[in-house]
Amino acid sequence: MTGTGTDTPFSVGLVGYGVAGSFFHAPLIAAAEGLVLDTVVTSSPVRQEQARAEFPGVRIASSPEELWRRAGELDLVVVASPNRTHVPLATAALRAGLAVVVDKPLAATAAEARDLSALAAERGLLLSVFQNRRWDGDFLTVARVVAGGELGIVQRFESRFERWRPQPKGGWRESGDPQEIGGLLYDLGSHVVDQAVTLFGPVVRVYAESDVRRGGAEADDDTFFALTHAGGVRSHLWVSSTAAQLGPRFRVLGSRAGYVSYGMDPQEAALRAGRRPVPGEPWGVVEESGWGRIGAGESPVTGGGRPVPAEPGDYPAYYDLIAEALRNGTPPPVTAEQAAAVLAILEAARRSAREGITVEVPSV
Repeated sequence: MTGTGTDTPFSVGLVGYGVAGSFFHAPLIAAAEGLVLDTVVTSSPVRQEQARAEFPGVRIASSPEELWRRAGELDLVVVASPNRTHVPLATAALRAGLAVVVDKPLAATAAEARDLSALAAERGLLLSVFQNRRWDGDFLTVARVVAGGELGIVQRFESRFERWRPQPKGGWRESGDPQEIGGLLYDLGSHVVDQAVTLFGPVVRVYAESDVRRGGAEADDDTFFALTHAGGVRSHLWVSSTAAQLGPRFRVLGSRAGYVSYGMDPQEAALRAGRRPVPGEPWGVVEESGWGRIGAGESPVTGGGRPVPAEPGDYPAYYDLIAEALRNGTPPPVTAEQAAAVLAILEAARRSAREGITVEVPSV
């Protein structure tokens, strides 16, 4: 590894410079104190120039094979390429002796995720999954409210990741080819299911409805999950591109009170607009108008309940924790086994939607 000294940053190769690579991974890697963006892998001349313009001095490779040939110059590979490439690229990186971060979903199946986890363990290498939505400010606020106990015993958790995109955009994310691992069930579903499991633990049962609503669309664009957690909480989760009216982002109902919040965490919009996190400067701040409310027997829409100050979002924390794990050998912030547990739920949901049944989730 190149980053062996206490103050030497770890060198990172980023595979893919589309939406995930350019808007999320590259800026967050560059902002992490213990990491340096060394190489961007993309075959697109336009994206190569884009990477050079934003990160002067970054090296460019046209293929992952160029990275494997000089694996000794790198410490970490981040896979931010299309979903179908996640498993083969992560496998190649691990076999080249490199730690790996993979954008979600890690794989198409829990079995593939477990195989990757076993390979990483065999090689003694870090393997993590980029579940950035664990560091959404609104989710961090929900976690704080739940842990604080004011809601009492949580009975139901509702989460909506909804958009209004009546016209399909095309591309692999909306492809009906199973090899592409497209559709919202695996895309946004990976986020909302991971958040539910992070809050309330293992899931034992799944019911799902998954539809293709838009003309010309091939993959699911409107999906609902009902999860039963081992601890008794029920999570109801919606992901949609066809929501003409957006519901609350989170609603948590407990035995004494409930919490409701609207709107999306601001970090994605900020990154897409070209803003970048700078250590020591405010980031991910939710304006007071976007704070959730807590109360009982009242509607937040009409001012019921009291506002709850929102936690700031903190996507940079993910790569800070990756650097710490590389330095100290501590577990990464998201493990492959956690990803496998989410994938087992997504597989069960896909079967449930296809067959119209409730599906038991195998323990992972």
